[in-house]
Amino acid sequence: MATGLLTDETADQIVTTCRTAVGDSLRSVTYFTRDDFEQLYLRDDLERDADLTSFIGHEWRGFKTAQTAYEGSELGDYEYTIRVFENGFLIRVTTDREGVFATTDGLTVKDFEEVAIGLESFLGERNRE
Repeated sequence: MATGLLTDETADQIVTTCRTAVGDSLRSVTYFTRDDFEQLYLRDDLERDADLTSFIGHEWRGFKTAQTAYEGSELGDYEYTIRVFENGFLIRVTTDREGVFATTDGLTVKDFEEVAIGLESFLGERNRE
C-alpha cells in the first residue's frame, strides 16, 4: 500500500514489526509526522470511523509535552507512551520527526515493550539516514 509518506516496503515493515510483537491483538497502525499521517493497518473487524486527525494532533503534542516535562529527570529519557482505554490500548513511539501509534486488544507489559523496541529501532534507523 503506497502511502505517499512511506514506500510500500517501509509501510509493510512497520506493520510487520507490530504484528510480530502482538499478533492478532493488533487493531491498527498509524504512521505520522507533524504535518501528515497515514493509517497503515486496520483489522478487518473494525470500522474506519476514528478521527485520526484529532488523534495525531493529540499524540504529537503529547510527545512534545512529555519529552519536555521529564527532560533531565531521574527517570531518564522519555521512551514511549501506553494509553489504556475501555476497549483496548494505544502505544505511541515518536522521534522528533515522525512517529507510529498502534492500537491493540489486551496485552502484557512485555508485549508493549516488544512493540516499542521494534518501532524505536525502526525509527532510529530512519533518522540516521
